[in-house]
Amino acid sequence: MEKVLISSCLVGNKVRYNASCLSLPESDWHWLQANVELVVFCPEVSAGLPTPRPPAEIIAGKGVDVLRGSSRVVGDDGIDVTTQFVAGAQNALALCQRQQIKYAVLTQSSPSCGSTNIYDGTFSGTKVNGSGVTAALLEELGIKVFSQHTILELKRELAKR
Repeated sequence: MEKVLISSCLVGNKVRYNASCLSLPESDWHWLQANVELVVFCPEVSAGLPTPRPPAEIIAGKGVDVLRGSSRVVGDDGIDVTTQFVAGAQNALALCQRQQIKYAVLTQSSPSCGSTNIYDGTFSGTKVNGSGVTAALLEELGIKVFSQHTILELKRELAKR
């Protein structure tokens, strides 16, 4: 059975910045449980960030810019958490490599896990195209990243195998 990395907050763990979780549509949740082996992971928690924690956004860039050192991840309290976000991304990659994981379902819009959009760094609720730090690193190294909104695409991808 194919292993799939999944954001911890998507399976009901209250690890988001505000100590909440998200959910998947019930049909997607049942399909995932029946068809893949889920490996649950939270990059921020793995890097030592507490729950709850101040919301953070990528300032003046995207996840790939953070990885290249040209952008930062900062909390709305002004504290730079770039080191922790990069460490969390590296932890996720190491786990994927150890367990030969080729697919991930990560939380959309997150500065770590967003796969197609993230918040713009102004803490205004505005989203921009781009990926978070973990999603960018995984994609860069060949791991296909999906969001909780694109499970159908994952189903199609796995059907090709």
